[in-house]
Order: sequence, then C-alpha cells, then structure tokens
Amino acid sequence: MFFEYPYLLWLLVLPVLLLALYLYRELKERRPHLRVSTVTPWEKGGKSILGIIRHLPEALRLAALALIIVCIARPRSKSEMERVDTEGIDIVLTVDVSTSMLAQDFKPDRLSAAKDISIEFIAQRPSDRMGIVVFAGESYTQCPLTTDRATLINLMKEVQTDLIEDGTAIGNGLATAVARMKDSDAKSRVIILLTDGVNNRGEVDPAMAAEIAKTYGIRVYTIGVGKEGEAPYPVMTPWGPDVQNMKVEIDEPLLKQIAAETGGKYFRANDNTKLAEIYSEIDRMEKTRTTVDSFPIYKDLFPRFAIWALVCLLLEVLIRFLLRRLP
Repeated sequence: MFFEYPYLLWLLVLPVLLLALYLYRELKERRPHLRVSTVTPWEKGGKSILGIIRHLPEALRLAALALIIVCIARPRSKSEMERVDTEGIDIVLTVDVSTSMLAQDFKPDRLSAAKDISIEFIAQRPSDRMGIVVFAGESYTQCPLTTDRATLINLMKEVQTDLIEDGTAIGNGLATAVARMKDSDAKSRVIILLTDGVNNRGEVDPAMAAEIAKTYGIRVYTIGVGKEGEAPYPVMTPWGPDVQNMKVEIDEPLLKQIAAETGGKYFRANDNTKLAEIYSEIDRMEKTRTTVDSFPIYKDLFPRFAIWALVCLLLEVLIRFLLRRLP
C-alpha cells in the first residue's frame, strides 16, 4: 500500500494532540477529590465498566478523524500483471451518416441500428485499439484510435445525421480512416466501412482510397445496409412529416471491389439481425495474438477507511445517546 498524497499524513498529529488534551483535562481538571480516612474499601475494586465506556465516544471520534485523514491521503495498492498473450488489432469503424441512413427498414432506423450493433462490437473487443470515422458529403474523425471503451461508446452514441454536408463521399470516408491508421504499428489493421448509398460526393475516388489502404496493408470490410427494392423513409411535406417508400440504391460492385482489393470481404445487411451477424463474423475473422507487457494495476483503498470512519462516528453517537439515558 502507498499514498498518493503522503505529506497529508502529517495531519495525524492533530488526533494525537487532541488525545493529549483530553487526557490532560481528565487527569487535572475533571478528577473529583474526596477525603477519606482509609482507602481499604477501594483497594480491591477496579474501574467500573461505565467509567471505561464514558471514554469511548472521544476515542471513537479521534479514531474517525485519523481514518478521514488517511482517506484524504488516498491510500492505494499496486499489483503487477504478468506478460500475457491477448487478441488485439487496430480497427476503425467508418460509418455513413447521410440522411438516407434514417430509412426505417431497420429498427428504429439504419443509423440507430448501426450505432447499437457497433457499440456491442466495441464492448466485445477490450484489447483492441479502435477509432470512429463518419462521412456524408465530407468526412471527419469522430474518435482517434484508443483503448478507452467508455469514450468510444459515448462518441458512437453521439453520431448523427445533419452534422456535416449531406451526400455520400465513400472515397473521403475511406481515405480519412486510412489516414488514422497509416502510422499504426499494429500487426493487423482493419477498416469496417458501412454505407447505404452510392458514391456521389467527395474529392477522393473510392478506388484510389482502396489502393492506398492496400499499400498500407489495411484490410477493408465493406457493409451495404438496406433492403432490396424500396424502404420507408421519413420526409417533410407541406402537411408535416410523413413516411414514404424510397428506392434503395447501394453500389455493391464498388463495395465488393474495395473489399477484394484490400483482402477484406463484402457483406449485405437487410435487417438488424443480419447486421449483428455480420459484425459477429468479422469479430471471429479478426483475431490476432499479441503480447502485452506487464503493467501495474492501481486500486484505491480509501473506501474501506471511509467506511470504518463512518462506523466510528455512528458508534460515538449511539454511545453518547445511551450514556445520557443512564441514571
């Protein structure tokens, strides 16, 4: 055990001084005096239990103060983890956030389904570095590569449409994801690109972006989301919001080309279940053994001291209450 702020332990002098003051008062100021001819009747008698108990509240209060000071100094423990083999790769989730992702052939819509299933995927791979890139008419990095699962999940929840110019710039989205991974030294690097449309915007040609990914040894798994034919889509009419069937257009040849060029695979998802199955399949396919060096795990110990301080204070209150009730 060690303390994060050991210099605060000097405050333990306070309960010691308070104890000394209490003893001084008991011995010098509060000791009763009685003249007697002999002390024989008291020689065999010891201190009464009540006489001992009456000192307990003060002792408990000082003990609580000492424990609180220890808590403030933040006691912690450290344990060394051994070198272990674990599964770990770098993965960038690249998600289409164009308004067509609001189509309701998935429940409740394509984007919400993609976010929920992506969050499950993130949670199932604790050893991987992961990042998030979103694209519509342009692209940007929602989260760089990190192992912080809480941050990844929170940022994935914040993904939505209308934050950037509408459209479908698949090339830009893929190029941004590649840029986030090109300097990675991981043995395995993967991009999962999810879209429901046809490339119609952006400065980067998707085929060129795929070539760049291949150059850096990055595999791209492409996912086309949307049912065959038509899908219900929310639109605004002069009479208010309405849901109308719109034609589903996914450039499957392009997505297949990107996957084949980079050594990945193309998937088509037409409902929530299928999309979840696709992520599960990618999860099974992408398993790489890496060795993680030993690293310290720190654990805060102050809660146990805080609990004992609370127990001392409660006992003090209880004993004082009982002593007042005694005749």
